[in-house]
Amino acid sequence: MELLADTIYGSFEEAVKRNPNKPALIYLGENYPYFLLKELVLQFAASLHCLGIGEDDRVILNLYNLPQTIIAWLALQRLGVIPILVAPVYTAYDLKYLAKDSGAETILCMDSNLRYVVEVLPETPLKRVIVTNMIDLVSWWKRLISKGFNRVPKGKIPFGKDFFSFNKLLKEGHPSSLPPFQKRGEGRTALMLYTGGTTGFPKGVPLSENFFLIRALEWRGASEGVTPLGECITVLSAPLYHIIGEMDGISPLIVGGETVILLPRVVLDAMFDHIQRYRATNIFAVPAMYRMILEHDRVDYYDFSSLRYCGTGGDAMPVEVGNRWLKRFKIPLYQGYGATELCGAISLSYARDGIPLEGSAGKIVPTDRFKLVDPETLKEVPPGEPGELLGTCDHAVKAYWNKAEETEECFLNIGGEIWYRTKDIVRVDEDRWLFFMDRSVDMIKHKGYRIAAAEVERVLQAHHAVLAACVVGVPDASVGERIKAFVVLKTDVRGVSSYELMKWCRDRLASYKVPTYIEFRDMLPKSKVGKMLRREMREEERRKVSE
Repeated sequence: MELLADTIYGSFEEAVKRNPNKPALIYLGENYPYFLLKELVLQFAASLHCLGIGEDDRVILNLYNLPQTIIAWLALQRLGVIPILVAPVYTAYDLKYLAKDSGAETILCMDSNLRYVVEVLPETPLKRVIVTNMIDLVSWWKRLISKGFNRVPKGKIPFGKDFFSFNKLLKEGHPSSLPPFQKRGEGRTALMLYTGGTTGFPKGVPLSENFFLIRALEWRGASEGVTPLGECITVLSAPLYHIIGEMDGISPLIVGGETVILLPRVVLDAMFDHIQRYRATNIFAVPAMYRMILEHDRVDYYDFSSLRYCGTGGDAMPVEVGNRWLKRFKIPLYQGYGATELCGAISLSYARDGIPLEGSAGKIVPTDRFKLVDPETLKEVPPGEPGELLGTCDHAVKAYWNKAEETEECFLNIGGEIWYRTKDIVRVDEDRWLFFMDRSVDMIKHKGYRIAAAEVERVLQAHHAVLAACVVGVPDASVGERIKAFVVLKTDVRGVSSYELMKWCRDRLASYKVPTYIEFRDMLPKSKVGKMLRREMREEERRKVSE
């Protein structure tokens, strides 16, 4: 398997040439063939160019999994602009930070969350707001029905020179006004995703074009043994603002010229129907999603026989879930392991290797180099022994965006080469099979998201009544971990409830970061130098679960 071209946009254009009439996207029953997708991409790119958006600018995509997200993403690649994908569930609190940190002057958002954008405009560099909704690009009669039955969330778009309609920009764009496409430098940043920060602030991870292309090739290659190139029909389960969604949603378009099924939000019955109706071959989801599918009371009503590759990542997969899936659907769950900083997976389960080893998270990919070290001394551990995983490869990320302190903590210069510290303890055997052992105590895995305990603590400690807070993950088979906060109130405060603190968090954090439980304490354990001992709190909760 080889790349179609040496740039992301060039690879997409080559896919269009080879498969002009093949469905590129399927969304709410609408079919977008490759030739049409290219037309829409060029029209939108032309309008952005006319607005003055150009090379190395940054544009926030605050969207669900829509055709508009893919169109905008590819249009920005055409212009050499850096898309910054962020969750549309973010509040104004998050958006203000992300806009200021990234320096983005343009945002493309849903009409249903526009109020948050409007709220932060005066305090951020944002100058342009492009607005869309879930049904902008579907047939008129579907829009009419959805409005008649009030089935689609909607918001009001304000008037003004700084606000633009996605549809209007699409219609007004003239591709002839675009300058010729040219390859930029090899190290150019192709996109940026934000991940949890150990100091409580999300970190921007700039991913280079070459790195993204290498990873896309590896990602698609994992399933090639059961889904030959050109035959893949992917139903996208992960959001495009997550690295899994980026790999799973973009790789088929730039590697194999294949089909991606988009769902604005994952509703299991809708996803089941799309798998059955369009004969989907591939899906990649977090372990919790597979458990939900297995336990869904209508799963037997649908035909999943077209599925050939079911990948999983974002969290450790319980062995019993994998065994139940294999028994029920007669195909294995292929697990991978990675991080945003690694642009997806550093290990993958390749279909050509057959059923993955029990308990493994795939093999270290051929293009990557790894070390296992003692997390305290950073000295390499003996072969076969578990240790903290360090990873690198050609074109790997070398630093966070505007985060010198966290870059120094997470990226190590060893022998003139930059290595990323995963802070996860793994074991790797002689055949490069990776076995996950334990994660960093500072990161919580909830429904496949990596949530920084420090970020939730920072928000809690901003409340006027809170003296101190400690946040940990509590094991939960259905979602990986639930978020629990231990809170110490100021001595002169009375009447503050867990409900009030949860509402405080909901107003400032994405919904998946809000604690499930809040427990009040008189004091929290600290080390001799005053550092919060999260490990003690986590171990205390794990003992309760195991009893």
